[in-house]
Amino acid sequence: MEQKKILITGASGFIGSAAIDKALELGYETWAGIRASSNKVYLQDERIKFIDLNYGDKKKLKEQLQNFTDKNGRFDYIVHSAGITKALHKAEFDRVNYEQVRNFVDALVETDAVPDLFVFMSTLGAVGAGDEIKYTPLSCDCTPNPNTAYGKSKLKAENYLKKLPGFPYVILRPTGVYGPRDKDYLILMRAVKNGINVGAGFRKQILTFIYVGDLVRVIFNCIEKNTHRKEYFVADGDVYTDSEFNTIVQQALQKKRVFRVNVPLWLVKPAAFISERISGLLGKATAFNTDKYKIMKQRNWSCDTTPLQRDLDFRPGYRLKEGVEATVKWYRERGWL
Repeated sequence: MEQKKILITGASGFIGSAAIDKALELGYETWAGIRASSNKVYLQDERIKFIDLNYGDKKKLKEQLQNFTDKNGRFDYIVHSAGITKALHKAEFDRVNYEQVRNFVDALVETDAVPDLFVFMSTLGAVGAGDEIKYTPLSCDCTPNPNTAYGKSKLKAENYLKKLPGFPYVILRPTGVYGPRDKDYLILMRAVKNGINVGAGFRKQILTFIYVGDLVRVIFNCIEKNTHRKEYFVADGDVYTDSEFNTIVQQALQKKRVFRVNVPLWLVKPAAFISERISGLLGKATAFNTDKYKIMKQRNWSCDTTPLQRDLDFRPGYRLKEGVEATVKWYRERGWL
């Protein structure tokens, strides 16, 4: 039986590298889409093949895809996890997360290289803020209204995919993704280890999560079940308050005493603005910016995962407690904590 070819873009990143590992485990001919300058620390397996596609120049991209297909045949599957979550200028989100996706899918169509399935990694933030009165979970049939530059750019890409007649996409909108190799939640865990638990705002906040290994399983379930033109929220199905989440982290770290600090949102907002301005002056993007403030302000991150369970028979391999424990163990083994 001929080995199926899969391209995973953003392969040097947290989610992309985990998807590469799974593709190798499942026996795919695995192509890692990365820039020449990308860190390959998690891409050491000798079976990995590399390709550097120029998403910013459609003409060059078409030439690259044509040359590839002439020599190797088309990719059977593409997982597009490349993108940016922080930027110096908000226009960068549109350029990378929307315009480059548009270039990519157009080039695939125009070179007759459309895969059997194109899995697009979006975000729960593409839908926008949830109900903060009754805390009703977001559903896939709600009207998206993102309030961040990042979420807006992802929604534009989603809508472009939907407009292409017959294009075989699946859109995944994961909630908070955590697990080995992640550096975002590592910041919070280091703070807890140092005895500080910081929260933003005083109203109840509902959070949802997905362990990176479970998110990757969803990707390959979509491939194996030949799912087309669908979109899914991806979460483990449980909901937690921010204090419950921090308690789980505290227990995993075996930290008995932690000082809780709740910072009023009216202080977080100007701090985020100042941080963004300083990063602009220094020429280096920061994760703590005005977009991040809107994310921290949002009180309801719950979402309906019924379609995921129904269509893909998804059941999480890791609940939050087990996932955080596994993540902490990985961090400690590598000296990150």
